[in-house]
Amino acid sequence: MSADHPPGLDLDRLRGLLDRERPGLVQGPLTGRLIEGGRSNLTYAVSDGTSRWVVRRPPLGHVLATAHDMRREHRVISALHPTRVPVPSPVLLCEDEEVLGAPFYVMDFVEGTPYRTAAQLAPLGPERTRDAVLSLVDTLVELHALDPAEVGLADFGRPEGFLDRQLRRWGKQLDASRNRELEGIDELHAALGRHLPVSPAPAVVHGDYRLDNVLLGDDDRITAVLDWEMSTLGDPLTDLGLLVMYSTPLGLPGSPVSTTAEAPGHPSPAELVQRYAARSGRDVTGLSWYTAFAWFKLAVILEGIHYRYTLGQTVGRGFDRIGDLVPVFIRHGLTTLHEGLQEG
Repeated sequence: MSADHPPGLDLDRLRGLLDRERPGLVQGPLTGRLIEGGRSNLTYAVSDGTSRWVVRRPPLGHVLATAHDMRREHRVISALHPTRVPVPSPVLLCEDEEVLGAPFYVMDFVEGTPYRTAAQLAPLGPERTRDAVLSLVDTLVELHALDPAEVGLADFGRPEGFLDRQLRRWGKQLDASRNRELEGIDELHAALGRHLPVSPAPAVVHGDYRLDNVLLGDDDRITAVLDWEMSTLGDPLTDLGLLVMYSTPLGLPGSPVSTTAEAPGHPSPAELVQRYAARSGRDVTGLSWYTAFAWFKLAVILEGIHYRYTLGQTVGRGFDRIGDLVPVFIRHGLTTLHEGLQEG
């Protein structure tokens, strides 16, 4: 297929659907291109020469329906769009697999830049970088302040036993990709299980909240929070723990994991936590458990990628280095948990 007709996107069928469901929306012939960067679901930018939209669909080939649930993503952005949490405006959800070969949804295209590395942030300079990251915290506070029932998401997840289920789920993921000795990972998993916190009242959680999952506008404000595929109702401190983990500089040049924490001006994890606590009024004294869990979860994800790399199932550059990162994440997890328990 040509660049204007990427695999998985039949523009003629898409145009027919849009003309039926949203007459008058599309003004001219559609062109489309795949947006790079998504690790799982596919994202396309589509234009009629005047307006632009984004199409999200599961990967090509067979996938588990639950892993890439388009209805969930569409539902959460539809619920959040009228709130102060910036998300793209939803256009439509299509669950008829005849159109593109899989369920998908369409939303408005939002201008903005996702920042994944310290090098990409560097041109902003320290002050703008600092403001951008602090606005990331402020937007998370807005998300967690929403009453799930008021925005129509009362049944969006099962908050009871959320942390226990999360820990078991990632333990199973680890077992599914074991093919080498990983010192300390079972110790970390067991210690997290022994010290499971009591969750606060449930909130809408993003599930993968970090700088490269938001778009920043020219004024360094967040124009949209993206990638809601992990969102659910659960413990809000899991989002903060993950953000703290991603805000910890690892000092690993060329790391395949986001390196934005290394950028000059990036606030320290402690400052981010302080700002979240001050603005949300939440108790964050037990946050070390959530940050340690984030280190564990990323170690498991990276080990899964390394496992697929050893089987020859990954495509692209940088996968050869991922295996070396896993012990770094395990060590950070153990240190974070032990220090938190001593303070507690």
